[in-house]
Amino acid sequence: MKKLLAAVLCLILTASLVAGCSSAPAPGSGSGTPAPGGSSTPAASGSDTVKIGIFEPASGENGGGGKQEVLGIRYAHSLVPTVEVGGKTYKVELVEVDNQSDTSKAVTAAQSLVGSGVSVVLGSYGSGVSIAAGEIFREAKVPAIGVSCTNPQVTLGNDYYFRICFLDPFQGTVMASFAQSKGAKKAFVITQLGDDYSTGLGNYFKTAFEAAGGAVVTGEFQTGEVDFNAILANAKNENVDVIFAPSSIATAPLIIQQARQLGITCPIMAGDTWENTSIIENAGADTSEVYISTFFDENDSSSTIAKDFVTGYKAWLAADPQNLTNNGGNDGVAAVSALGYDAYMTAIEAIKAAGAVDAASIQAALPGVSYDGVTGGLTFDGNGDANKNMAYIKTIENGAFKFIQTQTVS
Repeated sequence: MKKLLAAVLCLILTASLVAGCSSAPAPGSGSGTPAPGGSSTPAASGSDTVKIGIFEPASGENGGGGKQEVLGIRYAHSLVPTVEVGGKTYKVELVEVDNQSDTSKAVTAAQSLVGSGVSVVLGSYGSGVSIAAGEIFREAKVPAIGVSCTNPQVTLGNDYYFRICFLDPFQGTVMASFAQSKGAKKAFVITQLGDDYSTGLGNYFKTAFEAAGGAVVTGEFQTGEVDFNAILANAKNENVDVIFAPSSIATAPLIIQQARQLGITCPIMAGDTWENTSIIENAGADTSEVYISTFFDENDSSSTIAKDFVTGYKAWLAADPQNLTNNGGNDGVAAVSALGYDAYMTAIEAIKAAGAVDAASIQAALPGVSYDGVTGGLTFDGNGDANKNMAYIKTIENGAFKFIQTQTVS
């Protein structure tokens, strides 16, 4: 009897130990890697969860734009937090990392996402960091959907990187065409050394402007530079008709202010990165005759989808003071926020089309995705780039961005 009792007690003790072990989380599980200020929940991997990585700058010279891009993604996630696959409902978990607007740190951030087990990645704001991370995603066979990274090198030769925005060859040609439509015959192009977005877009503008019969003078500056007087003095001495300065959010107000202080009155133009209200706030009254190209305008009433997005997004921003802070302190709808929304919805469509939540299936499904989004209809070409051929041209009036016209290239 004693032997039988001992055996029973042993079995009970063993069962208790097994149960205790199975309920304890594995070391380091569910930790996630949220960006500073991020809203992603701790990772809780399970058979009913699919992880979408957010690869964006929350800091550095493009942190302001990265935060706005993330806001669009988070808003989309708030509306569609789950996805149906094969009759099963999966919870979508956002895993956020801060690539710090830095190409070297972007590699570490990308590796972190891959290690967290994401099935697809969204981002980034900034072509340089996207290019730097591309090889990481390709080697890990994790598909990425670029949001506003416009340099052709992001997707070129990489079957795992797609994008939903237009490209810099198109954007540079659009702005060259717009500058010449305003009577510009001589342009001064200012670019940032070592920055793929800046040098790429500047070169595309130069090529298109010269091809149309214009003359171009160039100037370059180093990352972190704050004094542009020497470069701008050269532009003034050349008596140019327009300055094209594709650069970061941080350098934009400095270039604008110093140009006006030198007495340069010609139009100053740039690409999509300049659509950020902090530029208006920091450059103040010097923002007259500033023009940009971008992806979306919140006042475009031609699309019901876009109108509904703007209404809902503004209400969502206003409901959370931190959202407003990350948006620059106002409820303006940045084009990159609209793109962020479309990128998330594109990922959801790819998961549905794949009929699975693993990275390989999603990558295989992405080329065939067709999505009617806030920023227009989306399909991908053979290189994984969005088939888009229209840009919005805006200026700055009365302390706000004002839509002027849409611009296409035949």
